[in-house]
Amino acid sequence: MNEKRAQLLVMDVDSTFINEEVIDLIAFHAQVGPQVAEITERAMAGEIDFAASLAERVALLRGLPVSVLDSVRSQITLTTGAQDLVEAVMAGGGHVALVSGGFTEVIAPLATEVGITEVFANSFEIADGRLTGRTRGRVIDPSAKAQIFAELVRTYDCDPSLTVAVGDGANDIGMIEAAGLGVAFCAKPALAQAADAVIVERDLRQVLQLL
Repeated sequence: MNEKRAQLLVMDVDSTFINEEVIDLIAFHAQVGPQVAEITERAMAGEIDFAASLAERVALLRGLPVSVLDSVRSQITLTTGAQDLVEAVMAGGGHVALVSGGFTEVIAPLATEVGITEVFANSFEIADGRLTGRTRGRVIDPSAKAQIFAELVRTYDCDPSLTVAVGDGANDIGMIEAAGLGVAFCAKPALAQAADAVIVERDLRQVLQLL
């Protein structure tokens, strides 16, 4: 697959498109970092249901002021090569989307900065300027990621063989298997086993070499 012919690139966000796990950063501010990190690790390894783990983690954040999300955004760093990969696919006429079990409030501004308009993620429920400990709207769990991937293929009338998905955790397996090229990026073993290609260096330009 030549990069100019990649019609659709869909990427996970936490520990893939960015170097951090957003919920872990938020949890640090709530002083529940170790508890949340442990749940995140088990969810990414496929040991516990993602939707249940999300609810459990978000509940621990109840009462945090929304201003914390601005602080977290300032801590986020793009993975090496992320901008290059996005620009290369777009230059070839392809579409790029982010599909994340993370949070729209943090991810969407970052996506806008690099020119990505298709962003699918969870949203915090907020009341009186504080997190309520719940999410609102559609939960982006593994099945939702796979469904969104399929919807994007239809929306842009893509040849499925010219689609690419990149992720790092067990919740990415569905979209990785659906893509013409499924890439496990510095991934957990469960995802690596399901992928067409495995990248172990934290540089998304490695994906370009596969295209």
